[in-house]
Amino acid sequence: MKEHFVGCIVGGAVGDALGGSVEFMSRSAIIERFGASGITSYAPAYGGTGTITDDTQMTLFTAEGLLRAWLRDCDGGISCFAAATARAYLRWFITQGEHPRHGVLPMGERTSWLTGHRELHSQRAPGNTCLSALRSTTRPGTPADNDSKGCGGVMRAAPVGLFASRAEWSAVGTFDLGTAIAALTHGHPSGSLTGGVLAVMVRELVEGATLDEALAASKDILRTKPQHEETLAAIELAERLASDAVAPEEAISRLGEGWVAEEALAISIYCAIVGSDFEAAVVLAVNHDGDSDSTGAITGNLLGARDGIGVVPERWLEQLELRGVITEVAADLYDFADWELDAPMSERYAGLQVAG
Repeated sequence: MKEHFVGCIVGGAVGDALGGSVEFMSRSAIIERFGASGITSYAPAYGGTGTITDDTQMTLFTAEGLLRAWLRDCDGGISCFAAATARAYLRWFITQGEHPRHGVLPMGERTSWLTGHRELHSQRAPGNTCLSALRSTTRPGTPADNDSKGCGGVMRAAPVGLFASRAEWSAVGTFDLGTAIAALTHGHPSGSLTGGVLAVMVRELVEGATLDEALAASKDILRTKPQHEETLAAIELAERLASDAVAPEEAISRLGEGWVAEEALAISIYCAIVGSDFEAAVVLAVNHDGDSDSTGAITGNLLGARDGIGVVPERWLEQLELRGVITEVAADLYDFADWELDAPMSERYAGLQVAG
């Protein structure tokens, strides 16, 4: 099972890194530059090759927030975990050269094991909604006061499903936490409910469900939530297109470009369904008009959770930036339930800045 946890987070990171260099390119421009198959290997981006973007950065800080909350033995359920994760996002916010409002994040909480890695201080096209929501935060843990449904909430939600699996949370509790954490920056229902959907799907997949079973479980809960219709319609369109004889390029075009949350989730689900294997699915997920790194990341999360780290091509792993750190965080999401509170691994999330 641990291999699936690592597969989920590392798989998401390689999808993110593959799509990061073409995020703002049209499909026609991608084909013109890389050939008929599109981009299939890392291309230079952000001063390197195999470099991650803000998607993976925020995914790692999501994990940090959840694990800090666990270690502090919070007794408030979702609200407590959301608050701890919000403070983790404020640490990420600081790495991006920003400053929280006065008094919102104590000085003693501004550094961590993650912030000690200089690569995470690089700005990799951070989402404007995430930045503006964190800039205006006065009480960490409260939902964002905006109407954004950008994909910045869903693209970082995979750790919620992994954490919930090991913490033995119910599917409903998992969905609610995924929604609450996405809502820290994205106030539109589609911007937050998609986080709940991905969290439940990841939880189900690492526990042995098929993709169809994971989808069914998440949709059953989604239907009970207010203002779920837009998200549900996008998911069901992805399922229909995957079962029809529609060319993938046309199908993805009909699903959208992925800049908004329900489109990013739908494109990723479609690619995960129709891709013959991990590599084929992720390549499909990044070669389109739109938010290629986010759809690549979510697709990688889903199939890595289902199939484990062994399905990720070695050539993508070899050059992946911060591969060791990403792998360690994924392993921590599996191991934490067995930690002693004074164990060395727990020190990463105990509020201390520990060297890598």
